[in-house]
Amino acid sequence: MHKMLEEAASHDQPRLDHKLNQTLDRANSDVVLIVDDVPDNLSVLHDALDESGYTVLVASSGEAALQRARQALPDIVLLDAMMPGMDGFEVARRLKAMPETAHIPIVFMTGLTETEYLVAALEAGGVDYVTKPIKPREVMARMGVHLQGARRARQEARQAGQARNALDAFGYASITVRLETAQEGEGAGRLIWQTPLARELLMRYYGTAAPQTPEPVLQWLRQHVADAERQIEPPRLSVEQGQRRLTFRLHQQTGDAQSGEGGDWLIVMRETSEDAIARAMSLSFKLTAREAEVLYWVVKGKINRDIADILGASPATVKKHLERVYVKLGVETRTAAAGMAMNRIKQLHPQFEG
Repeated sequence: MHKMLEEAASHDQPRLDHKLNQTLDRANSDVVLIVDDVPDNLSVLHDALDESGYTVLVASSGEAALQRARQALPDIVLLDAMMPGMDGFEVARRLKAMPETAHIPIVFMTGLTETEYLVAALEAGGVDYVTKPIKPREVMARMGVHLQGARRARQEARQAGQARNALDAFGYASITVRLETAQEGEGAGRLIWQTPLARELLMRYYGTAAPQTPEPVLQWLRQHVADAERQIEPPRLSVEQGQRRLTFRLHQQTGDAQSGEGGDWLIVMRETSEDAIARAMSLSFKLTAREAEVLYWVVKGKINRDIADILGASPATVKKHLERVYVKLGVETRTAAAGMAMNRIKQLHPQFEG
């Protein structure tokens, strides 16, 4: 057993990790990484966890632990505090500093019971500790508590991500902006999450990328966040670029206000264009493309002469198109046609402003 464990934590780590990643059964068992430089400790825990149905990975040094954690992304790490070379405290700090492993709960295993060492373990990023000599049943009991929490957090994050990314398929983009809270002053106003479509739109309209929130968006959010907290829907923010318009709607607060972490706000964005709205009206009312364009500009409050200039036609031609629009909509006046079109546009593009 010792030979096998030492081989699993050898310098041939990339090949072994690749093979392991292909065979990890995450659907039916949690993956545990045990880090300890003493083979006897590895052996005892490995056997107990393996018999209990866990998928067990091992590492006998800090460097090997970091490499294995990055490649296998275990569900929990059992980490020896005192190891030669890189100790467990430094391993924990590095795991918490890497985005891909920062979420993994770390349980320290230590023979040092002085308060200063236990505090150091927690400050380094540990969620719990067990003292040596190791008692496998105690370890598994502690693990169970933290695995449940980690499992729930992963599920919630996955569901939230799926829901937000699904918005992109319908032309809606979303971002999450973190405002300043009592616990956080530095870095407040950061854009901490975005869908792929949101990334594209913000770059195109503002030339910015996460974690930078466009200044006009941040000012709008800060100006109206108090209304949102009182359940009053704030006015929307719009920015135009040629014939296109990007609209921002403050959707909801995503943090826990009771714990003082309520500074995260989900903002939904959607881009509309004159062409898209004209096509929607054409389909809705069975209009020709030119009739839909004329009706669009009527909704925008333009008179026939102005519409003629915009479309490169004569006022008489615009008048003929508009007469055919009246017939197809079953109305008799310009005002009635505009009102009917506006109602339909609002249904298809709620953020449209005439």
